[in-house]
Amino acid sequence: IGNQSSSGEFILLGLSDRPHLELLLFVLILISYVMTLLGNTTIIVVSCLDPHLHTPMYFFLSNLSFLDICYTTSLGPQMLVNFRNTCKSIPWAGCVAQLFISLSLGSTECVLLAVMAYDRYAAVCQPLRYMAIMSRRLCLQMAATAWLSGISNALVKTVLTLRLPRCGQNRINHFFCEVPALLKLACVDTSVNMTELLASSVLLLLLPLGLILVSYGYISAAVLKMHSVEGRHKAFNTCASHLAVVSLFYGTAIYMYLQPPSQDQGKMVSLFYTMVTPMFNPLIYTLRNKEVHRALQRALGRNLTAPRT
Repeated sequence: IGNQSSSGEFILLGLSDRPHLELLLFVLILISYVMTLLGNTTIIVVSCLDPHLHTPMYFFLSNLSFLDICYTTSLGPQMLVNFRNTCKSIPWAGCVAQLFISLSLGSTECVLLAVMAYDRYAAVCQPLRYMAIMSRRLCLQMAATAWLSGISNALVKTVLTLRLPRCGQNRINHFFCEVPALLKLACVDTSVNMTELLASSVLLLLLPLGLILVSYGYISAAVLKMHSVEGRHKAFNTCASHLAVVSLFYGTAIYMYLQPPSQDQGKMVSLFYTMVTPMFNPLIYTLRNKEVHRALQRALGRNLTAPRT
């Protein structure tokens, strides 16, 4: 990073070639951002306040909600400002911070979703030993592993990307600072960076996804052995929300980071997984989840019946 001027700035082109779409995107992203903040904050607050939700599943879900709030906040406000400004710039230090924070949180989510799949495996396949297996200590260790792996990956990627000489190029063909777009500015061979990007994508995308698929393979086998229709339905509901979130997140992330570099990286797809997916996560987890419904009703009931002073 030292061979670049820290006093410079980057120009984020975004949709400069189609300015008529910027107002529409501004409105859509603003709505997504506000709903993301409201939905994920609600999950965190309810999970903390309601004793019935003090379980490993909601501990990890609260981690996911906090992560999504930070992730969208690291990118959303800057995009909203740029959509309404004629000068769509970001300081060099701001680009470094945005790249590192968004990479840390995105990588952490990859691992955290795999951890949540293991939690669902323990709940369905080992119901009698579930609380013994998913002890508080193990939950804290697994969450810490997810966060530390994400931060480590982001540190390596950020240093390798921003130390490349750009030869004066500072126009990023994207809405925000992202590795594939920044690599296109380099005026030297980036094959080492592309190899590292592919390797880390396999490690943090395909490996966790493989663990998720293995977990759900065991879950499916356990569900098929259940004689009770009600038991099968309950097990399916327990896992359906997580599977929907996994499909949304991994589908778009794999498209972005594992396609051949010669293809268009899909700026609009990046908007989906950075702004829209975090908005859907709390909706997915609350619409089908009766425990969250009951917790919300209890919280609202307490507020409505609380004596006013």
